[in-house]
Amino acid sequence: MTSARFIEPTTRYAHAVLGDDIEYGALEITVTNSAPQGLLIQPVYKRSVTTIKLPLDRVFEDLEPRIADVNFDGIAEVIVVESSVHTGAQLAVYDSYGNKIAATPHIGTRFRWLAPIGAADLDGDGHVEIAYIDRPHLAKTLRIWRYADGDLQEVTSLTGLTNHRIGEDFITGGLRNCDAGPELVVVDSDWRNIIGVRFDKGWVQRTLAPFSSSAMKQALSCSSGR
Repeated sequence: MTSARFIEPTTRYAHAVLGDDIEYGALEITVTNSAPQGLLIQPVYKRSVTTIKLPLDRVFEDLEPRIADVNFDGIAEVIVVESSVHTGAQLAVYDSYGNKIAATPHIGTRFRWLAPIGAADLDGDGHVEIAYIDRPHLAKTLRIWRYADGDLQEVTSLTGLTNHRIGEDFITGGLRNCDAGPELVVVDSDWRNIIGVRFDKGWVQRTLAPFSSSAMKQALSCSSGR
């Protein structure tokens, strides 16, 4: 997979959690493959574009698609937030052909959202885990799901954590690896401290630094809180 982007901006889902009324009605995935051409030394690259158009009762309520190889087969997938006008957001995974291969349940109510953090083998079990904050303004719950056997399976949940404030056009925090394995970087529910969450014989939290924008940048770059 070369790239993925949201297209077909729409105002049909007026949640505005990310600062405006614009969401997206379609996802475009671009794949470039090299193919041998007989005796030619240089490969010929073939480019294909797949467009996933959502029905009118759904939108992509997200900043940008995230590209990750969730099953370690060497071919990347796309991770997105997909929202229903009836049942709110879910985390969805699409393959390079545009097939929706896995998804979490919808939160259950319209205008309820989730904010992705990142995807990696967080616990060293050989499978990719995907982490997000469920309702970062309400429930403030970290949820971690494992992709295995062609499905997403919830691994754990931790309350009192967030990564987004209503109206901001960005998600705070992310995923880092400071030579000690992957660590999720989020904020406590009061926005006082930067919190690291990692697996060490279980899911553990630790305070990395008092929260500020500059401190968060330092934490994500492994300049502090190692």
